[in-house]
Amino acid sequence: MKRIKTKLPWALAMVFVSAMLTYGFWPEPISVDLAKVERGRLLVTVDDDGETRIREKYIVSAPVSGKLLRIELHPGDVVHAGVTELARIEPNSPLLLDARSQAESEARLRAATAALERAEATLGRATEQSALTDHEYDRAKQLLESRAISRAQFDTAEHNRQIAQADVRTAEYGVQVAEFEVEQARAAAARYSMSAEGESDVVAAPFCMVSPIDGKVLRVFQEDAGSIATATPLLELGNPQDLEMEIDVLSTDAVKVKPGDRVFVEHWGGDKLLEGVVRVVEPSAFLKISALGVEEKRVNIIADFVDPWSSRQMLGDGFRIDARIVVASTADDSLLVPAGTLFREQDTWHVYRVTDGVAASSPAEIGETNGLQTEIRSGLNIGDVLILHPTNKVRNGASVVAN
Repeated sequence: MKRIKTKLPWALAMVFVSAMLTYGFWPEPISVDLAKVERGRLLVTVDDDGETRIREKYIVSAPVSGKLLRIELHPGDVVHAGVTELARIEPNSPLLLDARSQAESEARLRAATAALERAEATLGRATEQSALTDHEYDRAKQLLESRAISRAQFDTAEHNRQIAQADVRTAEYGVQVAEFEVEQARAAAARYSMSAEGESDVVAAPFCMVSPIDGKVLRVFQEDAGSIATATPLLELGNPQDLEMEIDVLSTDAVKVKPGDRVFVEHWGGDKLLEGVVRVVEPSAFLKISALGVEEKRVNIIADFVDPWSSRQMLGDGFRIDARIVVASTADDSLLVPAGTLFREQDTWHVYRVTDGVAASSPAEIGETNGLQTEIRSGLNIGDVLILHPTNKVRNGASVVAN
């Protein structure tokens, strides 16, 4: 009994030393950052900057030669179609209005008439296309309510309708401008005709030019009085409410963009995120030198605003914007993980899944990715805990602890 009491302290000491040695040499858990598998919608975008521009600008030119009286309008002034006087021109002396000038005025009248006919034909085609897209939109809306089509198909129908409506507005503007050109050319031709008939009093009266459109004065090319020739540019007019976007992107990104894609506009100066829709992907690229001196091939993407003018009325012509063009998207309930959780292993994507503090390598089938998040099609479940940016220290079966 005495011998047992003597050996017991030594046994306890040996157990304590063994426990301390085991604890000292036991590998410490690896500190890692963790992330969870979540549900949501993933947007794949092409991001670049661009600028706004007025869709249709009109340069008012002198229909006759003569002396231009001083133009009293300034950039920003409001003009109304058929009401606002833009300029007055005192024609040259009737003695200087020769047969050549008369022939030129008649040729301009014929050209203006032909342009009006083309504009009216374009308006007719645009109106028919708009009616068709309205019908397709109404049908898509009914099918969406019955869940016969996807949300993406409905969005396409809605975007096509918006593009067609924009084309109608553009065609109407073209007809309005063409009618103005015909009126100006007809008035100029009539003056030359009256000059030939000896009605010098009518010819000597100042030629008054009125605005062909509702909008604002953008630029005044010649403000002071002076002699001008026929077709001299005088003013530039436009409607600031009819804005579009011009976004230049790399040609390698432009191949992913198509008409109808959604556009999100950021950092334009307002608090609200604006939306738009791609109308045209220009077929020709151009060379641009980047800020780092690198030559880049870029393509212009033309997009229309979806938001009403009241929500963006401070935007003007040539204002800078940041645009994100949505080129792909996933369902609203897709499984999403941070892109930093994925790594390649033998041509297969893997993640480290953490269960009870132990890391385990798990294969995963991925879908769309935007560089920040990645869609998971199979291999993971909602709520799974994953290691974010795993280092070389992390191995299958390693103990980990969250930072």
